[in-house]
Amino acid sequence: MPKQDVKPTRTELIEMKRKIALSQRGYKLLKMKRDGLIMEFFKTLSKAKDVRAKMTQDYVLAEDRLVVAKCVEGEAVVNSAAFAIGHNPSVTMGTKNVMGVVVPTKIESETAKRRVDQKGYGVVGMSARINEAANAYEQLVEDIILAAELETTLKRLVDEIEKTKRRVNALEFKVMPELQESESFIRLRLEEMERENVFRLKKIKTKGQKARKRPVT
Repeated sequence: MPKQDVKPTRTELIEMKRKIALSQRGYKLLKMKRDGLIMEFFKTLSKAKDVRAKMTQDYVLAEDRLVVAKCVEGEAVVNSAAFAIGHNPSVTMGTKNVMGVVVPTKIESETAKRRVDQKGYGVVGMSARINEAANAYEQLVEDIILAAELETTLKRLVDEIEKTKRRVNALEFKVMPELQESESFIRLRLEEMERENVFRLKKIKTKGQKARKRPVT
């Protein structure tokens, strides 16, 4: 706040103190929020790394089982089983609040994993190799859904952390210093005005005393 826009009055000084106290409370709350978000970010990041590692392992396993199924049963039989699956898994995404940030949370209306009789290609005549490959890919889909949830959460947390950091920095390096500078200016100006008033009163008093002592002619 420019000094020329500040009125050096006691009312303004009280208002400036109120603004400083409010800014300091906001600053502390935002710092707590920032620190909490950072802790939540690293906790979620650890989960995301574990899910990523598991997803990589499950992908390799699913590919291996698919190769085995094709070698044993033939590619045409495997493709026929794949085309027989006529229903895709559905997932309903809900939300939850983490330190004021709305992040996705998975609510499964139907999981990717199904029993053998629900897969669509029939039980009779279908080999265990094809069923193992199907199970492996269903698990992979589960991993992908969870990874997407966690990575979306990470992105939103990062965005909120950056936003909160900017607000904290603005309060710390701009708003509060300007308010404190304005408060100091008002305080010094009031003290200066008080000294001027005291000096003026002393001067008036001295003139009065001199006038009383002056002889009457």
